Amino acid sequence: MKKLPIGIQSFEELRSAGYLYVDKTREIEQLTRSHIVFLSRPRRFGKSLLVSTLGELYKGNKSLFEGLYIYDKWDWTQQYPVIRIDWTSIEHNSKEEMERSMLSYLKQLANFHQLTFISEYASDCFAELITLLHRKEGNKVVVLIDEYDKPILDSIGTPEATEIRAFLQKFYVVLKGADDHLKFVLLTGVTKVAKVSIFSVLNSPNDITLSDKYASICGYTQEELERDFSEYIDETAVHVDMTREDLLAKIRKMYDGYTWNGKTSVYNPFSTLMFFENKKFSNYWFETGTPTFLINRLKKHGLAKTVLEPVIADSSAFNSYDPDALGDIPLLFQTGYLTVKDEKMTDGDSLYTLGVPNLEVRESLMKHLLSAFTQYPVEQLGVLGKEMLQQILAFDAEGFTNNMRKMLADVPYTLKASKSRNKAKAEAENAENEARYHIIFQVWMTLLGFNIQSEKPTNRGRIDAVIQQDEVAIVAELKYHATTKLETLLKQAIAQIYDKRYYEPFLDKKIILLGLAFSGKDVGCRIEPLKKMS
Repeated sequence: MKKLPIGIQSFEELRSAGYLYVDKTREIEQLTRSHIVFLSRPRRFGKSLLVSTLGELYKGNKSLFEGLYIYDKWDWTQQYPVIRIDWTSIEHNSKEEMERSMLSYLKQLANFHQLTFISEYASDCFAELITLLHRKEGNKVVVLIDEYDKPILDSIGTPEATEIRAFLQKFYVVLKGADDHLKFVLLTGVTKVAKVSIFSVLNSPNDITLSDKYASICGYTQEELERDFSEYIDETAVHVDMTREDLLAKIRKMYDGYTWNGKTSVYNPFSTLMFFENKKFSNYWFETGTPTFLINRLKKHGLAKTVLEPVIADSSAFNSYDPDALGDIPLLFQTGYLTVKDEKMTDGDSLYTLGVPNLEVRESLMKHLLSAFTQYPVEQLGVLGKEMLQQILAFDAEGFTNNMRKMLADVPYTLKASKSRNKAKAEAENAENEARYHIIFQVWMTLLGFNIQSEKPTNRGRIDAVIQQDEVAIVAELKYHATTKLETLLKQAIAQIYDKRYYEPFLDKKIILLGLAFSGKDVGCRIEPLKKMS
């Protein structure tokens, strides 16, 4: 079996050392027909390998492409000078640091090509390098800029942000003035940032982020997974004692689901590679860098529902982003926690349905959100959740209730009646407390595998939650009130399941009813089988 290319971002190293390569050169060949291109994808999604592949292609390193789609479709007699800039390797904590680091890098490139700069500033040297390379080599220049937005994103909220953006604006403007010397330009990043002139000054850059043609240019399709990882799939199936079909189904549930056109689905490449390396399911991508600020923002702004239910957005949500005021939906989309599930045309504009891509992201988000709400250690939530699910199946209401109390012990806002004499204010405070428990309940049930359906689009709407496991369906209902007794609320919860007939779609299974209630500072539950209906 070929080696797995974990951490390999160099196409030359990957091919020369015999690592596994999923052939993306069909899409790359199409890409080279454009002039200036922008591509957005989340972190660890193969952007740097794409940039490296294009670099080797334009340099004419024919032997590296033997056996690939593009091999007999490329003019190998033409070789182009390539300028590759990777902002992850350029220091960018301040304008001065960027100037110094970029200037040093450009001088290294000039020395390699035996060129000398007249200018002393990075942006001027960049312009010189493009012009001099064209004149010396005879062919136009290829410019590949990886993670173009990293300095902007890393400086959000810092005093240096304005000067850093000013530097980048001056630097990227060079590309417009040098257009006659440029063969091809690619910029990759996470965001399409407004307030930096790159998208307004460049000559009609082709944004391929949501393009059907390039929906699978990063990530692995189902066909690619089963073809290129076939030996790893068979080996792993034996290791985990699963059939090939069952293993593929679980891999798909865990790591597939990313789409940028609502049709072509791809696997997260990092998580897929790590899974086959370790032969163990884990939340690999999520655990490599999910920002704390994102979880806190979801909690603070009451955005848990955003990752629990589908979100509708129009194309304006993806056009460009203000780094000082990132919208919630664009933020979750660009960072990979929401993805396009469907696209429909309405009045000539696209309407996108966004959702969480797969179980890895959903499970991880739920754990971190629940930990943020309850202060319960995130690393212990998985074990606690499995224990509580078993308690439901065993009708262990006492054990389940004790675990609920344990999980909620450090919640700072226990549900309690407001002491305000103002009736409207008291009702508002009670509603706010109830809404918090409502969100905790939604997140916790989703973590356990429940399918949450809200009847009303408000935080106080009725929740109908169902989890189907093998031949069992667990139907749950939540009740909360500041002063009503627990037993009364629990009776109401179970009664509502019967009155609304929530169980009817699952009559072919064993049905368990779960009533949950929050009253004042206490929590309780009832777990019982569905009574035989006459």
